[in-house]
Amino acid sequence: MYRSHSCGELRESDINKTVTLAGWVQKSRDKGFMVWVDLRDRYGVTQLIFDEERTSTEIIEKAKSLGREFVIQVTGEVIERVSKNDKIPTGGIEVLVSELTILNESKLPPFTIENDTDGGEDIRMKYRYLDIRRNPVKDSLVFRHKVTMEVRKYLSEKSFIEIETPYLIKSTPEGARDFVVPSRMNEGQFYALPQSPQTFKQLLMVGGMDKYFQIVKCFRDEDLRADRQPEFTQIDCEMTFVEQEDILNTFEGLTRHLLKEINGVEVDKFPRMLYDDAMRLYGNDKPDIRFGMQFGEMNEVAKHKDFNVFNQAELVVGIAVPGGNAYTRKQIDNLIKWVKRPQIGALGMVYCRVNEDGSFKSSVDKFYDQDDLTKWAEVTGAKPGDLICVLSGETNKVRAQLSALRMHLAEELGLRKPDEFAPLWVVDFPLLELDEETGHYHAMHHPFTSPKPGQLELLDSKPGEVKANAYDLVLNGNEIGGGSIRIHDKETQQIMLKHLGFSDEEAKAQFGFLMDAFEYGAPPHGGIAFGLDRLVAILAGQETIRDFIAFPKNNSGRDVMIDAPAPLDEEQLKELNIKLDM
Repeated sequence: MYRSHSCGELRESDINKTVTLAGWVQKSRDKGFMVWVDLRDRYGVTQLIFDEERTSTEIIEKAKSLGREFVIQVTGEVIERVSKNDKIPTGGIEVLVSELTILNESKLPPFTIENDTDGGEDIRMKYRYLDIRRNPVKDSLVFRHKVTMEVRKYLSEKSFIEIETPYLIKSTPEGARDFVVPSRMNEGQFYALPQSPQTFKQLLMVGGMDKYFQIVKCFRDEDLRADRQPEFTQIDCEMTFVEQEDILNTFEGLTRHLLKEINGVEVDKFPRMLYDDAMRLYGNDKPDIRFGMQFGEMNEVAKHKDFNVFNQAELVVGIAVPGGNAYTRKQIDNLIKWVKRPQIGALGMVYCRVNEDGSFKSSVDKFYDQDDLTKWAEVTGAKPGDLICVLSGETNKVRAQLSALRMHLAEELGLRKPDEFAPLWVVDFPLLELDEETGHYHAMHHPFTSPKPGQLELLDSKPGEVKANAYDLVLNGNEIGGGSIRIHDKETQQIMLKHLGFSDEEAKAQFGFLMDAFEYGAPPHGGIAFGLDRLVAILAGQETIRDFIAFPKNNSGRDVMIDAPAPLDEEQLKELNIKLDM
């Protein structure tokens, strides 16, 4: 038996017990006649004491040889600690060691394995197995486990069945790029790793499984950001004989359950917001509604003067920054520089101070009088003490720019509180999205999303106006889940694929198996998928997902710990019938 107790388990009620512990040396303090060692495992830290008067000389000398991260086993008596440490649960006791075994020595780690480490991100990713020993990373992985267990508990109690679907599937041209896997036994042919189990979960509904879920790995070969990884995990769900409202109610329930069980937070309201309203009021389809600063569209109150910047713009739009009149001129100039950065792309920013006495002072006083600026305040909801920030330009671009500014200001003002949760549903997305470069439409969600009832006939005449029977669940400005009611008949699916540019032959080659299944009594069905990595991070009060994944990739999609991806040797390539042009 390597241990009788964990390093986080012993309390003053255990005094006088003989115990055996095993773990890693966190640090040691050698006073010559006495040595203290902090022994760490996943559960906590226990202080060990080696005392010249009560411990053999051999064990004392061995204790003095211990380095950081040595793996050791000790046996000894639990005694009361003289200088108690109320910052840790085991701080009232220590173990007087009578036996010490070094199970494994350790090289000096490349960074200190403590909560506040001196290791940079690159070195910690290279030695991720050491980073996991630190409490912040370890606790994040334990937290993730707790969330997934609550997900399984909730869905299982709602009669969902967890079913695994294949990882080696067929590549499709829709969506992001696939990761492909060559088939040795089928020369010149390839599997793809799934971007989602979409078609398989629909086939499970055709198979009568009724309620399915899966906590599943998915893969997308796309550019990475802080909240993106080439492999990620979804809570994938599907239900039969449901309408949109059924799915929204079921997964509001899941979200409520997680917030209550994980965070101790009760959330009553899940507002519903139309996609068009989200874009108009917040400039994006995943608005953070923990704070205000809704957009005010200002064309009617800003375009009647001789200020050509506004007159020539497709949209003039502004927000009221609460308390922003306190900003210095330098701070405002920094905001203007911020929106002009290439990542944002605005040409400039007009501003207007709302003074405490209700008067106004703007950067365009030459063109606008106090009556004009009063109307600006009315449109944006600005109050005395606020600052009105105004951008103008092409509608879609300027909304995105002002949305970025709104989020930046909210961060600066401390309005995005990580312990406050504000969920909402965004509904009635466009079914199709126009690619401005190619001039072709593509599915905004995926080609199996059903149009809203009664809108199918609009595909021929006004494809851009067709709304999807689709919905996203947004939490604190992040999309945590998205789904739709699916097409469940062959004819409608053929029409949809035709409008996405598939010929009959291409549609049959890519999706014939699904349309064939629809001819054998496919029930109405719909579903949703949550991004587990992102959901866990937000529940933990963070927005970057990396620490909630055991072995993440870096921003180049590389695993620097195992040095992957890596080349194959010539013999492997030959077996796979792959020739590389050098």
